[in-house]
Amino acid sequence: MSQTLSAPTTEFEKIDRCEGLDHRPRVLLGKMGLDGHDRGVKVIARALRDSGVHVIYSGLWQTPRSLAISARDEDVDVIAASMMSNSHLVLGPRLVEDLKQLGRGDIPVYMGGILPSEDIEPLKKAGIAQCFTTATGLLDIVNAVKGATKPLVAEVAGAGVDPVAQLARDISLIHAGKAIRGNAKRRRPARVVGVTGSPGAGKSTIVAQLAGEFSRRAKEVGKGSRVAVVAFDPMSPITSGALLGDRLRVDFNTLGDAVFYRSLAISGEDYHALNDIVELIGGCTVNGEHVFDTVFVETVGAGQNETRIRKHVDRTLVVMTPGMGDSVQMDKAGILEIADVFVCNKADYPGQNELVRNLRDAAGSGKRPIVETVATMGTGIPELLDVVMG
Repeated sequence: MSQTLSAPTTEFEKIDRCEGLDHRPRVLLGKMGLDGHDRGVKVIARALRDSGVHVIYSGLWQTPRSLAISARDEDVDVIAASMMSNSHLVLGPRLVEDLKQLGRGDIPVYMGGILPSEDIEPLKKAGIAQCFTTATGLLDIVNAVKGATKPLVAEVAGAGVDPVAQLARDISLIHAGKAIRGNAKRRRPARVVGVTGSPGAGKSTIVAQLAGEFSRRAKEVGKGSRVAVVAFDPMSPITSGALLGDRLRVDFNTLGDAVFYRSLAISGEDYHALNDIVELIGGCTVNGEHVFDTVFVETVGAGQNETRIRKHVDRTLVVMTPGMGDSVQMDKAGILEIADVFVCNKADYPGQNELVRNLRDAAGSGKRPIVETVATMGTGIPELLDVVMG
């Protein structure tokens, strides 16, 4: 979706416009095709967040299939797809069809951007719920998302087609403190790994690379096991809105649904439902087989005092980067005490050797592994996954 950008974005008032709804609206923003421009969609994302909406941003160059997978896993109320590459008449209907194949044909698709007026009616006949032109205002988009937000029901109609669709709904309900199906299966996965560290350390990229490496290995040996990610981001203390953008680090165009990825917003370190969410993921079966034995949990990343994740996971990876402080800072950093594995990311930056040397002192005689990575390049990721899986 797109809109006129002549007015400064700071003029959009930050207030909760979603109070009184059954739940915080969840909208997936996606750009399909070869559209490489994201300024407009980022303006929309901020306006929705500043109105109390939970916004999942999937990034550029998405396929209809990758958007449909994201919508299913995130259990969104609506998809807002932006089109600027003159392929809307092909990609829009494909998105609608892919949603049906994944058991979520009930999720409405809104489409906006450069849409010729003569194409709007064919798009609606193909299943696009609403179309928006470039003149659409931000408040109009907010109201359209609110209008798509309906009370959550326990049973997803298409769960028989794809059990993961039901898993996503169970997570939505339990995270919101609502009742879920009485027959929902629970099982603790074999491996639950927490990934924490300060903002900007590269946690999301590391998790995405680990998930990708896991999936590649599973495919090589012919195993049907999949990996799950639960990623937490902060909720606004003013509007309760959130911008959930960690999943854009994952290449879903390549991995498809080999990775189950769920983004959730919390205040502080409120992991109240995490144990239940992990057990629901572990209990999910496809064709009678449990498919999720490994779950990565990415924390918000609040800094030195973010330590509660340790209570919910089996192992904790603490991600650090060069320049995060001297040995005195490390000695007083409470987050280092919960680390089972230290990850020195951005190992190509100056100061890496000093960081590793200080961490060796903190790790204590090599009892806790230290793995050096350059996550953006994939360097060190296979070695890190070996440690995690060992």
